[in-house]
Amino acid sequence: MVFKDELAVWQDKFVRDNLMSDEFLEYIQDSMMPLEEMLADYRCAIMEIETKFKVLNEQFSLQYDRNPIETIKSRVKSKDGIMRKIRRKNLPLTLEAVEENIYDIAGVRVITSFQDDIYRLAECLLQQDDVRLFRKKDYIQQPKPGGYRSLHLIVEVPIFLQNGKKIMKVEVQLRTIAMDFWASLEHKLRYKKSIPEEEADALAHDLFECAQMSATLDRRMEDVRNRMTRYIE
Repeated sequence: MVFKDELAVWQDKFVRDNLMSDEFLEYIQDSMMPLEEMLADYRCAIMEIETKFKVLNEQFSLQYDRNPIETIKSRVKSKDGIMRKIRRKNLPLTLEAVEENIYDIAGVRVITSFQDDIYRLAECLLQQDDVRLFRKKDYIQQPKPGGYRSLHLIVEVPIFLQNGKKIMKVEVQLRTIAMDFWASLEHKLRYKKSIPEEEADALAHDLFECAQMSATLDRRMEDVRNRMTRYIE
């Protein structure tokens, strides 16, 4: 389904023929319905992944008397965001091209207490027989040049719809509280700011140092926890 070029052609036709505006609005609604249905499928996939993590969190609570997950955040990429990525990747304007080439339409971010919780939760998720790992990027072991740290997984998970099963891709990001704090502030500080090149370089250096401090904090807090657990019977 082509969901933009065709719409522009029909818009010109309605303007030329001076047809009723409600007819054009009805056409827009019908044309966008497949896109809305696709986004609804991604929302269903998010619910599947969120449920899996909530179950794991409950099991960890019973087994280890603590919850490794602090928060779970999720989002479906906006239509504008999808269109920008289509242009950036130079993809055809079809739903098939979107589903086959854009892997972060559905996103789930899991915030953990400690760094080792990240790998434990990721391992438990990927051991489930209805979850398949599509792609993995470990920015904890190999941080981005600016200091960003997180574990990124693209997983495939089935959703069960009225007309059958569909396999969906979901991007899962796992971070500690410190990693999420740094990444969130770094994004806010950089977003759409016109900063002189010299000052931008200085800020990048300061942000990198903050990332190093964040990594140190994660290691020290994990060490403190390990020392404390020695005294728990």
